[in-house]
Amino acid sequence: MTGNRRDRLMFTGWLLIGACYLLGLLSILSIGIFILPVTMVGTVALATRRDTQWGLPGLVSSASLPLFLLTYLNRHGPGTHCTVSADGGSACTEGLLDPWPLLAGGLLLLIAGVALFHLLRRRRPARVSARPGG
Repeated sequence: MTGNRRDRLMFTGWLLIGACYLLGLLSILSIGIFILPVTMVGTVALATRRDTQWGLPGLVSSASLPLFLLTYLNRHGPGTHCTVSADGGSACTEGLLDPWPLLAGGLLLLIAGVALFHLLRRRRPARVSARPGG
């Protein structure tokens, strides 16, 4: 596997691990107690791999995923949003949060993690090939 692809996979792995930790902590009283042990096993599996530290900026980007979820859940907020069903009934929901600051914060964290990832990859020392002649 090439170095660039491996680094991207490590970034994605750490992004998913961080998102699972956040989900587990936010839902600790319901499903979080089941998510956290699996996430801990994933952390150990990922941390024991070679060169996994280059993907650690994925943890910064992982904090954007809950913000994107909150943005989606509050996409009609703030205020009341009513919908009419096909049978003529209606339902109203209250959007509590303004989605735009949540979206901006999520994008900022996502971009910061990706930028840090690329910055660290540029400063990384060149890899030495273990194969003779290559």
